[in-house]
Amino acid sequence: MNLPFFIAGRYLFAKKSHNVINIVSAISAAGMAIGTAALIIILSVYNGFDSLVRSMLGNVEPDLLVTPAEGKVFVPEGPAYDWLYDQESVSSVCTVLQENVFISYDGQQGVAMAKGVDSIYEEESPLRNHLRDGDFILHRGDVPLACVGAGLAYRMGINPRFVSSIDIYFPSRTDNISMSNPAASLMMENVYPSGIFSINNDVDNSLFIVPIEVMRDLLEYTDEVSAVEIRMAEGTSPAGISEIREGLSERLGPGFRVSDRFRQNESLYKMMRYEKVSIYLILIFVIIIIAFNIFGSLSMLIIEKRGDIRTFYAMGADRTLVRRIFILEGWMISLLGLAAGLAAGIGFVLLQQWTGLIRMPGNFVVQAYPVILSWSDVLITAAGVALIGYVIAVLPVLAFGRKSAR
Repeated sequence: MNLPFFIAGRYLFAKKSHNVINIVSAISAAGMAIGTAALIIILSVYNGFDSLVRSMLGNVEPDLLVTPAEGKVFVPEGPAYDWLYDQESVSSVCTVLQENVFISYDGQQGVAMAKGVDSIYEEESPLRNHLRDGDFILHRGDVPLACVGAGLAYRMGINPRFVSSIDIYFPSRTDNISMSNPAASLMMENVYPSGIFSINNDVDNSLFIVPIEVMRDLLEYTDEVSAVEIRMAEGTSPAGISEIREGLSERLGPGFRVSDRFRQNESLYKMMRYEKVSIYLILIFVIIIIAFNIFGSLSMLIIEKRGDIRTFYAMGADRTLVRRIFILEGWMISLLGLAAGLAAGIGFVLLQQWTGLIRMPGNFVVQAYPVILSWSDVLITAAGVALIGYVIAVLPVLAFGRKSAR
């Protein structure tokens, strides 16, 4: 049997002559448990909101996006695209032509992002799952239609039930601008609103979807596109997406960028990572403050057990053995709190995940607080709290050893 561990366990659960040591030890363990549980719960809530944001962005952003390294448009043709269409993991390949345009609707005017899409996008876009009003259709016979973001629709009074058209304007690329009559140099197309969708504020306030032929007529292009959107089959692993990205990038050459979702919004995803690290560090700092209770209780225990320490030395124990006893004693207090906190935090997160016990206030996208338990978070939390507990247990023992040496 490990002698230091055995003696430390006896000291931990034995009744002390000064009851305040028991109280401080219990408070220390409870504080570590609360801090550990809070860390697990808050990181899980962050994971839930992070997943929610990523899923909402995934309704607008494709898994892979091909754009030109220079210029605005290109023609998507060649062996690289033949190879892409042959990949079983690729679910759909959509062509897109988008530009900032000036729009007018029933007396209201403004600037918006017009996104022209092909028939494949119209059939398979996940935007149809986020409609607030109307239908996600871009053609009614030969009449072109448009699906509009909720914020843009609210700002301009756009309603799919009305018969007014959305007039889209863009300066001609081929004609010189007439100083006497600038309006004559504007290209114009008409579309009718068919539906209103809602993703997030940034998208809702600026984006509307139209058929790609409308955008080509407006911008005076024939076969050009501004991007190719690639969506992967459901269940494709990140490694599979990366393989397609690297293969397509190699075949297209340096004249094109092939971006996954991280590269499409690199600043956003980096910010989300930094936020999670910041949350972890802040809560770890709180746990460090709580752990100083262990420093106090262990210091009092060492003072109380001075007689036992002299007995250990008389029986032949060396200084290292005695130090290990009290370090283990202090560390076991934090480990008890860690075990209780992990059990409470994991239990609460799983309960929220299964039952949605705590509801979201107001009219939010989800009804209950989203939580996702990540076992990597559990491991990092356990390692961090255990390390803090060990360091805090070492400090009073070392301090006592220096005083004894004097």
